[in-house]
Amino acid sequence: MGTTPLASETTDRERPQSVASHAQPLEERLTVTVEEAAELLGVSRSTAYSLVRQGELPSLRLGRRIVVPMRRLLALLDGEPAV
Repeated sequence: MGTTPLASETTDRERPQSVASHAQPLEERLTVTVEEAAELLGVSRSTAYSLVRQGELPSLRLGRRIVVPMRRLLALLDGEPAV
């Protein structure tokens, strides 16, 4: 009978890449998290979530997850209104 190795016994190569590690550079991704958008905008996480609730920061809800489309974030920074 084989045993399953403990998490501490597995190598990085054996571990599946988590979604949170984001293999693509930020500039190439279609969406970012609200936390990442907050960092890019230079505002706090709570401010970013408030902006999402107010409709000032464009966002999409995917199940329970909220993401910010990069194109719309960049357009907002270029002076276009949030849609």
